[in-house]
Amino acid sequence: MKSSGIGGQAVLEGVMMKNKSCYAVAVRKPDGEISVEKGNCKSIGEKSVFFRLPIIRGVVAFVESLILGMQTLTYSSGFYEEEGGETEKNEKIETIENILIVLLSIILAVGFFMLLPFFLSELLRSKIHSQTTLAVVEGILRIVLFVGYVIAISCMKDIKRVFMYHGAEHKTINCVENGLDLTVENVRQQSKQHRRCGTSFLLIVMFISIIFFIFIHIDNICLRMLFRILLVPVIAGISFEFIRWAGNTDNKVVILLSKPGMLLQCLTTREPDDKMIEVAIASVEAVFDWKEYQRRSLIQAKRQEEKKKKKVLADRSEKTDSSGRKVKKSRAQLKKELAEREQEYRNRAKERARMLKEQEEREAALERKYKDIEKRNAARLAAAKENNPAPKIEIDIDDELEGLDHYFDSEPEEDSDNNE
Repeated sequence: MKSSGIGGQAVLEGVMMKNKSCYAVAVRKPDGEISVEKGNCKSIGEKSVFFRLPIIRGVVAFVESLILGMQTLTYSSGFYEEEGGETEKNEKIETIENILIVLLSIILAVGFFMLLPFFLSELLRSKIHSQTTLAVVEGILRIVLFVGYVIAISCMKDIKRVFMYHGAEHKTINCVENGLDLTVENVRQQSKQHRRCGTSFLLIVMFISIIFFIFIHIDNICLRMLFRILLVPVIAGISFEFIRWAGNTDNKVVILLSKPGMLLQCLTTREPDDKMIEVAIASVEAVFDWKEYQRRSLIQAKRQEEKKKKKVLADRSEKTDSSGRKVKKSRAQLKKELAEREQEYRNRAKERARMLKEQEEREAALERKYKDIEKRNAARLAAAKENNPAPKIEIDIDDELEGLDHYFDSEPEEDSDNNE
């Protein structure tokens, strides 16, 4: 599966999709209409090479995604505010509020998922003397708290609908990356799990923190706590690099390592209905040309197929002698085979060009005939309006198109590439 580069987030009764510096939020309004809001969010990584370095770019992407996610969540909730509530806010005040909320969320997350497991594991220090074992216990407690938190919020009615939109987001992206047309029917058949999901990212953070804290052996409890806080950005950056790598490779080891995160997504995603899928499709189409992506993917697939054919041809050029040793063909033989193959490709290209030209001629002839019919009908109607005694003209489209039957007598031969 080739990564499309688009990512997203479920919001209240909607989906946000982001492609490079463009993003779009599609929300199903209370009256049933889909509202789509587009915007730009330039990353600070575009201003400096430093912020595009590995690990550092992960920290930047994580913080920026939190801010953008809070902005889009605020926008979507605006459609469902109670009457009489404040619907318009100063832009600067709203930005400051979003930044403060993000900072508070980070502080609470660090306190709940980093420091609380640390203090709980310290309570076992009298019984467990191994620092490595304590670090593993701390990591297990962290994972248990995270999974428990996800299970707890998934019981809320509003969160269940958000998780359904989360599933619609994943299904839509999977549909695009699998090379299918972006329709409700195709999206419905896709998986609701994705390797680049934020849920997997958070779980990877938990696992990598275990590895990091195993090697921190400091007697002072305050320093151990400080190191856990300071290493959070580093752990997040490494986790980002893994998620990015996992989304762009089909390596079996990477797929195996991604399995825990994919399983956890069973809690954070739900099967969406068709209306939710329509919202996700509207969000994708606002920022991503999926048809152009399909075209480029097909070209790349053909190039890879040609490389495989050349490799097979090179393997066939080797033959064995009576003793079983491989003997390469002469240069003249290889040159002749390559020339034959190139001539075959040229013949196929000519045949495709001929079929395309015939198709264009058929379409042009039909267009000319229909334009002529429309002009004659227009002249007849104009004459009737002026009470001009014009003879009644009845035009039978089938008779008019009879002269074009020779274009449809024989079906064009199928392209030989389709049979390979």
